[in-house]
Amino acid sequence: MSYLPNIIFAFILFLAIFLFRRNILYIKRNIQMGRAIDRSDRSSVRWCNMIRIALGQSKMVNKPIAGILHVIVYVGFIIINIELIEIILDGLFGTHRLFAPYIGELYNILIASFEILAALVLVSVVLFWLRRNTIKIRRFWKPEMKGWPKKDADYILYFEIVLMTLFLSMNATDQLLQGFGETNYTRAGLFPVSKLLTPLFSSFSIESLIVLERTFWWLHIIGILIFLNYLYYSKHLHILMAFPNTFFQNLNPKGSFKNNEAVTKEVKLMMDPSADPYAPSAEDIVPEKFGASDVTDLNWIQLMNAYTCTECGRCTDDCPANQTGKLLSPRKVMMDTRDRLEEVGKNINLNGKFVDDGKQLLNDYITKEELWACTSCNACVESCPIGIDPLSIIMDMRQYLVMEESSAPGDLNNMMSNIENNGAPWPFNNQDRMLWAKEN
Repeated sequence: MSYLPNIIFAFILFLAIFLFRRNILYIKRNIQMGRAIDRSDRSSVRWCNMIRIALGQSKMVNKPIAGILHVIVYVGFIIINIELIEIILDGLFGTHRLFAPYIGELYNILIASFEILAALVLVSVVLFWLRRNTIKIRRFWKPEMKGWPKKDADYILYFEIVLMTLFLSMNATDQLLQGFGETNYTRAGLFPVSKLLTPLFSSFSIESLIVLERTFWWLHIIGILIFLNYLYYSKHLHILMAFPNTFFQNLNPKGSFKNNEAVTKEVKLMMDPSADPYAPSAEDIVPEKFGASDVTDLNWIQLMNAYTCTECGRCTDDCPANQTGKLLSPRKVMMDTRDRLEEVGKNINLNGKFVDDGKQLLNDYITKEELWACTSCNACVESCPIGIDPLSIIMDMRQYLVMEESSAPGDLNNMMSNIENNGAPWPFNNQDRMLWAKEN
């Protein structure tokens, strides 16, 4: 018996694991470039959120058609890959259907359920492709969904079609070889879907069937390992990132905005005539920069949000600013943040540390016009199926514009001047506010 196939398989497997680990460490390093933030409170609520939203897909079904199709693909992906354990062990030890003798009839039930799910996944993926490319649902054809984002969405669908087809073809040829009583092909499994494909292969000789079965087997497992490492470059990284993202999402009411501690302290001093503004205090926390102009000014959860974005477009679809033709797209904000973060990470990989490249997230990726178009209504946050918060990034960048660059729209500057001078947003003196009543 030759052990060469097992050695080759082990090499491919461990190479794939090594590359996957390296990519995950890159993502971890990039996320940790963000500012510290504590999200360790209410752990029981966070665990429930993760189970309900990430594992249970509770927010996906808000859009029933896309939600049901996604649940089918998600469940199929999770359950079918249970067989991946057996495939890997078979590849390492040169066995065939290793688990069959140990779990008996349950093995037949599992294989049958895998095949039914594979067929459902194929149907769902085809429908996804039609929605994107034939029906052309509007949120998939926004300006930011061109080039790589558009190609990536289609590549994933093609990947899944190929993997499911290989899985069913592998089982079809395997079933025929079992029927012929071929050595090394354990008679096990129930094949309700792949048996429909057996007529395609029934005219082949046993030698040809063995070659086909082995080819389908190798292509299937190598395809899965390639897909695993493709995740790093794809929006489908959310398959992994959705779990920590939903766990660490903001649990405060969506209308609640954080206060800048340094600004709050200054306001308190202004309102307390007896306070000594020069007295040292434990609250003397003055940031190097107010707000955010680049990704390293954001906190690590915001950076994790960027890597988690599925580019589904629900946030942009529900954004009132986008609906009225404004330039803002919350999805683009997240995509731009991720792209800039990747650019910074590659800069560090190349130079050993970050070397100023003359770019930043503000202006080079996200424009002021986009930021000021936001109504801060939280529709994007509410609509995201995995708890991403584009609004927090927008508000931090706005704070930078106002407090570091004194750059705000004229109407906003007028309003703030009126509040400072008149105690109200309107350009009327306190003494003149009731004049309108006297005129009547």
